[in-house]
Amino acid sequence: MKNKFDLIIFDWDGTLIDSIDWIVHCLQTAGKHCGCDIPEPQAAKDVIGLSITNACAKLFPGVDQETLTQLTDCYQQTYLSRQLNRGDLFPGVYDMLVELKQAGYQLAVATGKTRAGLQEALQATDTEALFCITRCSDETASKPDPLMLHQIMQHTQAANERSLMVGDSTHDLQMAMNAQISSIAVSCGAHPEDILQRYNPLICLQQPAELLNIIRG
Repeated sequence: MKNKFDLIIFDWDGTLIDSIDWIVHCLQTAGKHCGCDIPEPQAAKDVIGLSITNACAKLFPGVDQETLTQLTDCYQQTYLSRQLNRGDLFPGVYDMLVELKQAGYQLAVATGKTRAGLQEALQATDTEALFCITRCSDETASKPDPLMLHQIMQHTQAANERSLMVGDSTHDLQMAMNAQISSIAVSCGAHPEDILQRYNPLICLQQPAELLNIIRG
């Protein structure tokens, strides 16, 4: 895949940073706090990547608007109670991003996180300067709507055929399909390889840092 892409767009949670178990805990805590049924771990994983409002609405169907607001607020408070650092990134991710940027690739993030949540994570992991643009679910449409990918490509002036989405969930890969761009899956996050393969990624990696060898060719 050497020289095939100009723009590489990464999901954040479960793709670059090892946060899936913590997100599951935060969603379960929100359900317990608000008197809802506590979701099973895989059910919680299945909504990771959606905006938090859409995720809670899907995970806790039938709740009223007030409860939905309480769920999202509790989730965010719990999530932010843990201090992240660069060590939370998957092994080799920081060095991979640095090498890709130095090699001339435009790097971006497309995430279901809020802007506040992503900014805190970028600063805590010292990765903000590595990305030319980041898009979050509270400033555009939630995955799998392709709007955030279209916005990133417009900003970077990258063509569809020169753009690549890297993600760990079906929402990431469906978004790439909807935007008509290529995708690579990583199986270290929300969904296993057999599920991700249904969305026709170019390849499914076990760890995100393996992407470096793929891109080097």
